[in-house]
Amino acid sequence: MDADPVALAPPARGAPVRPRAPLPRGLVLLFAVASGLSVANVYYAQPLLDALARDFGITRAAVGGVVTATQAGCALALLLLVPLGDRVERRRLMIAQLLALAGVLGVVSLARSVAVLLVGMLGVGMLGTAMTQGLIAYAASAAAPDERGRVVGAAGSGVFIGLLLARVFSGGVSDLAGWRGVYGCSAAVMLALAVPLWRRLPKLARSEPGAMSYGQLIISMFALLRSDRVLQTRGLLALLMFATLNIFWSALVLPLSAPPYNYSHTAIGAFGIAGAAGALAAARAGQWADRGWGQRTSAAALALLLLAWWPLSMLGHSLWMLLVGIVLLDLGGQALHVTNQSLIFRSNAQLHSRLVSLYMLFYAVGSGLGAIGTTATYAAAGWHGVCTLGAAVSLLALVFWGVTVRSMRRAAPCACTSN
Repeated sequence: MDADPVALAPPARGAPVRPRAPLPRGLVLLFAVASGLSVANVYYAQPLLDALARDFGITRAAVGGVVTATQAGCALALLLLVPLGDRVERRRLMIAQLLALAGVLGVVSLARSVAVLLVGMLGVGMLGTAMTQGLIAYAASAAAPDERGRVVGAAGSGVFIGLLLARVFSGGVSDLAGWRGVYGCSAAVMLALAVPLWRRLPKLARSEPGAMSYGQLIISMFALLRSDRVLQTRGLLALLMFATLNIFWSALVLPLSAPPYNYSHTAIGAFGIAGAAGALAAARAGQWADRGWGQRTSAAALALLLLAWWPLSMLGHSLWMLLVGIVLLDLGGQALHVTNQSLIFRSNAQLHSRLVSLYMLFYAVGSGLGAIGTTATYAAAGWHGVCTLGAAVSLLALVFWGVTVRSMRRAAPCACTSN
């Protein structure tokens, strides 16, 4: 059944406070599916670069600008669009962004010039990211405090599945209908998604609707970053964690595409499916955070990240050990990611959109640093050098957690969040 909008709004002054009803499973599933479908748009282009280069008559080196434009859109969304959820009524904002995303996808599918293609990809990056992170903040705000971690974990699992299946969908549809068919089909899916979102998303009351101007909203993010200790510590943990993940995934293609393996890009990409079991299992980390085990879960996740590099370093001896390492790496990374989001969302719901925006900026920086460091390390010291780098960054994250755990406990809104 639909979520009760009354239960999601704050009670009137002087009225008795009644517990907020748990979100229906169907609504939680809708958040997860919508998040996954939204984020997938950002990654459809990666398997299509060869086709785009042929169709537009540009070199393979230059076609990388398509990915650059998309990633630039992601960064702009985190800075300029995602924070709007703290000022604009969230359901209307989601629908407006969804319709705009469908329109931009349609523009990309019909593009006849490189300029239109790049502008379209910039828009896809902006609106796909705004939808994804906006839905996660929406889910956190709609959930009751004692189920917030579970709901955020479910939405995060939807994002992971969307990332995992984006390349599969893109490759399959392009084989049948070309690269334009991928974006045309996705535009239709987004339009179809608008109906259940409009009907099912709850209306969330805002304490002071529209009181803050857009400029003040953006400027307030700097003050929030400066004052929120939980965001600072969890953001830095996210930076180190995503750097660790990108050190591995950016380097994996290098040894597997060379002798004695000589695997195709499709075969190498299939290794990503091995991490699905670990990453999906990590959705339970949100429930553990709800029970007050956020710091224990963080410690276990960081230990798994560090431990994963031992089987990963055995790549030259056993592919089975590589698979074990991938599962451990994705399990630890996703568990920490879900726990981080569960803890930063324990503050005022009016801040959730800005919090997720700032948190994901840490993610973007970590991902970039990990990718940059990997290629240079592999060139200088090979696969074992990459594993040493990954283990060192993982150890640094674990040490940072240990040093800051007491201050994080003091910064937590209530004692139950940091046991």
